[in-house]
Amino acid sequence: MKNLLLLSSLLLVPTLASAADKPVVPLAPAPHPANTNTVSWPSTALSLRDAVEVALRQNSEVQKSKADLEAAFGVVVQTRAIQYPTVRATGFHTLTDQAAIEQVAGGFFRAPDQAWQLRVQVTQSIYEGGRIDSAKRTAELTRDQALLQHQTIIADTVLAVRLNYDDALLATQQIVVQEASLELLKKELQDNQRRFEAGTVPRFNVLRAEVELANARPRLIRARNALRIAKNNLANLLGYNVPRTVVEDIPLQLSGQLAADPTPLELPVALAKALEQRTELAVLHKAERLRKEAIITAEAAGKPSAQIYAGLSSRSSRFSQHLTRDFSGWDIGWQASWNIFDGWLIKGRVAEANARHRRASEEIEEIARRIEVDVRTAYSNFIEAQEVLESQKKVQEQAEEALRLANARTEAGTGTQLDVLNAQTALTVARSTQVEALHAYSVARARLDRAMGTTLSVDGK
Repeated sequence: MKNLLLLSSLLLVPTLASAADKPVVPLAPAPHPANTNTVSWPSTALSLRDAVEVALRQNSEVQKSKADLEAAFGVVVQTRAIQYPTVRATGFHTLTDQAAIEQVAGGFFRAPDQAWQLRVQVTQSIYEGGRIDSAKRTAELTRDQALLQHQTIIADTVLAVRLNYDDALLATQQIVVQEASLELLKKELQDNQRRFEAGTVPRFNVLRAEVELANARPRLIRARNALRIAKNNLANLLGYNVPRTVVEDIPLQLSGQLAADPTPLELPVALAKALEQRTELAVLHKAERLRKEAIITAEAAGKPSAQIYAGLSSRSSRFSQHLTRDFSGWDIGWQASWNIFDGWLIKGRVAEANARHRRASEEIEEIARRIEVDVRTAYSNFIEAQEVLESQKKVQEQAEEALRLANARTEAGTGTQLDVLNAQTALTVARSTQVEALHAYSVARARLDRAMGTTLSVDGK
């Protein structure tokens, strides 16, 4: 399966490729509907793969991350601007009060009371103390960091979809288990009523069967409520607005089944993959390099700055009263500046940049250790879920056989009603435990994959 972490990011690669040529123009925000859905509900049951793809298109966190990514591309364009020439056009027109104009002695010359000038100048930096090359590297690091941060949001969203999808499947299966339990108890009640009417069992047996049936109904009610809540949570995660008139029948059907992935996994492999693939760690590596570039930028402020320029200008005559008499031409030159002493301002900025770089380096070590703890914890939970699931393989079959034998003994007169009720309860617990074990295994595997920085293969789920 194609890596879902990159699915949404790749949609923005063309924008990234052109970020240096033109700025990203944000779209006008759409009005927020108060009572209607912004997207249509799925017409068919969703597999886990379908749910993930819908979330990558519609999930609010993913959409906000895409906006942040576009904003980061704008920062990339700004950062690289120092490499390119600037073109500046200026102009002015002034009108001066006659009383404010000084006249040459003797009245032979009087400066004009109006003046104008137009100028276009192209300026190119040729030396900025290392900031030009640093700007190129900073732009690339900023772009890569933004993509990695977006992929982190996608990974978190995929995990959330998996967990909520599995919660809905668990609730669905629990409804099946509790409905089957109710059917068994109803049958037991009918059998005892028939026997009571035939005079073979006392009224006590009927009352006990009625109490057991009544006690089982709340479990079914809770399972149905759990499904409603799970569907609401999943719909919200997928970007759907549940109609306010809908209470029970949320228009979201799932086609997946709880199942165990038999793919083996070892802890050393998981740790190695996490340190190699976790985008959070990669983001910090980019941040550390950005802090290093910030040192270069701070030091560059204490070095000379030089530019070349060329311009075209046209202005009115300083000696003629006619505005149409102008002087036009070109000029070319260079300019330089050097901040020789600034009260140790640059020294302070360099010290700050160095300290932030050291802090960024320490953060890498800290996050690496934290990631290892995450992987070890997730792996331990995965092993626990695997062992619990393995322990439940034969339990349901044994519980079904125990119920069959209890019914047979009761029919033969060698068993009691209590034996049957106990066997029915054990079967319900076995079925429920089996479903919960499958759910726990799937959740543990999803969390372990997230801790490793990979995406679970959802084929066939």
